[in-house]
This record gives sequence, structure tokens and C-alpha cells, in this order.
Amino acid sequence: MASTSGSRSEGVTGRISRAALTLYSDNQDLVTDIRKALSLMKDIAVDLERQNQSDLVKQLEDAVAELVQTHEDCLHKSLAIKSVADTYQPGTELTDFQKLLEAEFEKVKASSSSSSQKNTLMHHFRQAVWNVHHEGQPMPGEEQEDIIMTSTESNIRNLNCPITGKPIDELTEPVRSLDCKHIYEKRAILDHIKSNRGSVKCPVSACPKMLQASKVTCDPLLAFEIKEYSMSRQTAGTEGIEDLTEMEGYDEN
Repeated sequence: MASTSGSRSEGVTGRISRAALTLYSDNQDLVTDIRKALSLMKDIAVDLERQNQSDLVKQLEDAVAELVQTHEDCLHKSLAIKSVADTYQPGTELTDFQKLLEAEFEKVKASSSSSSQKNTLMHHFRQAVWNVHHEGQPMPGEEQEDIIMTSTESNIRNLNCPITGKPIDELTEPVRSLDCKHIYEKRAILDHIKSNRGSVKCPVSACPKMLQASKVTCDPLLAFEIKEYSMSRQTAGTEGIEDLTEMEGYDEN
């Protein structure tokens, strides 16, 4: 009887996990579509600014701000769904999955640092519009040396896997640490973690974060950001892209 009960429990957990991962994948596709829409809206705003259509640019900026907020919410929901998929265990009572997901969503939102990502997306939009008539000049209220820009408009922090040495756009299965945001080849980093008994310091030089297999994943934006980076490298070369881990005083936050 115990064996039958255990098998049933494992079956329920497996079905819930598969359903959650399907939702995660669908939400990941939505996040990617939003990023594509934001990129398109930025290009339209630049064209409008060239035509001195400032009122239309302002309207478009307001729409971008709303879409950026939706983008942030989708990121939080993706992480909440994945967390439920990774940790759910059936109990003696029926589970209210809506309540469970909402609670996890609020937890992820409270602990998230994605406000910096949100600010970065808005900054890139405004910077592109500003550059139409003020190329090379800092925007009002900021100094040029205080801005760290990458041509990928993303959170990419390293350009090569620290274990295999391969460029990130040549990795077979790229994954990223949820803690320090560094990117690795999946099999290489998982083997590295396993060989160090399940917990090891990030192999990127100067990064103090500890890695665990459960927190190394293909997050919602990774594939899209690597594609952006690859496209920018093809058109402009790598000289315009900074590897943030090589900067003096590197801060993983």
C-alpha cells in the first residue's frame, strides 16, 4: 500500500511539474515577444524623432513604459511558475494552485532586482531617441561616464563560458545563474557543480557567488539576449560590448 501511495504521489508531482513547465515555456515566449515589440517601438520612435514628431514620440514612450511594466510582471510570473514546478509536493488536502502561484509571485516580486532591468529598458528607449539630435552628448541629468552601455541592451555579463571558453552564442545549451547572472554551457557547469559536491563558487573571475544546480537555468530572456548579442557582434564586432566581469571594481549586484 505504501508503495502504491508513493507511486501515486510521484505521478501527481510529475504531472504538476510538466504542466508548470509548459506554462513557463508559454510565458517565456511571451517575454520574448514583448522584447521584440519594445525593440520595434524604439525604432519607430527614432524615425518619428527624425521627423520632429515629438508629440507622437511622447505617446509612444508612455506606451513603452506600460509594456515594460508588463515585461517585468511576466518575468516575475515565469520565476514563480518555475519555483512551483521545482518545489511542489502534494499534501493531504487539495492544493489551491492559484493561491500558491500568487503567493510565489509576490515572493519573487519582493525579492527581485528587476527594477534595474526595467530602468535599463526605458533608458535605452530614451537614449535612442536622444541620439537622433544629440549624438555623443549625455542626456540631461546624467554624466556619460556614469552610464554602462552594451550594444545588446541586455543583462549579459560575460561573453564566454568560463569553463569551456566558448563564446556564449556558440554554446549548445546556454544557462545562467539566477544569483550572479553569469552564463555557462549547461553540461559543463552542472558537471562542475556536481564534482564539487553540489555547491561551488562561480568560476567567473572575481565573482563571489556560490552556485547550485537548481539555480542555474535557461531563464526567460537568455535565448533572446544571446541572439541580440550575436546580431550586434555580426554588425558591429565585439569592441562595443564590455565584459562586465573584467571591469575594475566589478560588483555582481
